[in-house]
Parts: sequence; C-alpha cells; structure tokens
Amino acid sequence: MAKKGRLKEAITRREEELLQLLWSAGKPMAVRELLTLFPEPQPHFNTVSTVVRGLEEKGLASHNDDHDAFRYYPISDRESLGRKSLGNVIKGYFDNSYLNVVSTLVEDDTISVDELKELIEIIEQKRKEK
Repeated sequence: MAKKGRLKEAITRREEELLQLLWSAGKPMAVRELLTLFPEPQPHFNTVSTVVRGLEEKGLASHNDDHDAFRYYPISDRESLGRKSLGNVIKGYFDNSYLNVVSTLVEDDTISVDELKELIEIIEQKRKEK
C-alpha cells in the first residue's frame, strides 16, 4: 500500500497535460472534445483515449457514459495531485528528506531568508495548534 500523500505510480507528462485540460474545461469531456484543446500538432485520438484510461486506472479521472461517448472528468484536484507528486519528487531525488529539498533551495538561491523565516513561523504556528 502506498503511503498517504504519494501517488502509487508517477504520472507521465502527457497524463499531467491531459489533467490540466480537464481541470481547465471544468466539465466532463469526450476524447474528441479533448483533442480540440490540444495545440497543434494534436495527438492521435487513440493516444488521448489511452492516456485518459491510464488516468482512470490511477484513480485520477473517471467517466460518465453519455450514450454517444464516454465523457471524462478529473476526480483529483490540482492541489492534491501537486502534494502527491511533490512527495514522489522528494522521495526519488532528495533521499526522502525535506531538509535536503530546503538545503538545495538555499544553495541555489531559490529561497530567501525572509521566506525561510516565514516557513519557520508557519511550522511554529502548526505546532501550537496541535
């Protein structure tokens, strides 16, 4: 069983792109409708169909049977998927250490001292709430 907050299986770039389109659409969409949202060159119908079925298998999308076509929709929101994906990145690239992540951000001058102070304040506030 996967740990809470992590995807059992990482999503591909194409799966993420398709989820972004589904989130932006805000309504269930058939594969043919989804195709129109892709920039040129558009992927093949079968490719999009395969990708969306993969999202269903991973528990990230589902569908309604609308007589003439399946209409797909996301069942995972952006924030939840972002958190799960971040967990996978930290596990795979930073030895499952959040300290390694923050250290890398500091070394690369990606995070400022003020942001680190704010982060410490958030952590301290969370501790107080518990």
